[in-house]
Amino acid sequence: MKKAILVLVVIGMLGWAVYDFTSSNDETSMEEDNSSGGGEMTSPPAADEEVEETDEVGTSVGQMAPDFQLKTMEGEEANLSDYRGQRVILNFWATWCPPCRAEIPDFQKLYNNEDVEILAVDLTETEESMEEVNAFVEEYEMTFPVLLDESSDVANTYQVMAYPTSYMIDSNGHIQYVAMGAMNYDLMVQELEKVE
Repeated sequence: MKKAILVLVVIGMLGWAVYDFTSSNDETSMEEDNSSGGGEMTSPPAADEEVEETDEVGTSVGQMAPDFQLKTMEGEEANLSDYRGQRVILNFWATWCPPCRAEIPDFQKLYNNEDVEILAVDLTETEESMEEVNAFVEEYEMTFPVLLDESSDVANTYQVMAYPTSYMIDSNGHIQYVAMGAMNYDLMVQELEKVE
């Protein structure tokens, strides 16, 4: 049963990737044709553009990141708001996700070298067992907080549709960058430098 769900998730991700690629090309050409500026910008701002911040809570760049409470692997409760005043990367991942496996070592390197808090939200509902999660955390020597999203409530709040998905949040709680898919160390550092 779980293998069938995994196959459906992988097929869904591939379908979404194809759809997203083809629709982003269409949106780009539509935005170039629409010089009157009537549409909303849906991608992160260009490097020379300021993020337009708002007090509205949501998952778009510039909005306040929705607060949540999850348990850590040690059983302690953690809230996103506990980290206000610090730069935070909120990373949604799972042990069965190959791109997640690829980026975790870079997140650990970033955590060791930069002034940033990384909250790794495991999509626990999709995991076969907690033993696999524990083994993964040990294998990849993850020292940043690992939070357990046992009912996928937080993943749903953050509209996570691709694994991994990461949100870079500034010290005031505003989302500054969203990455759907794996990032490498250089991209992490480049985007983190823009976050205060």
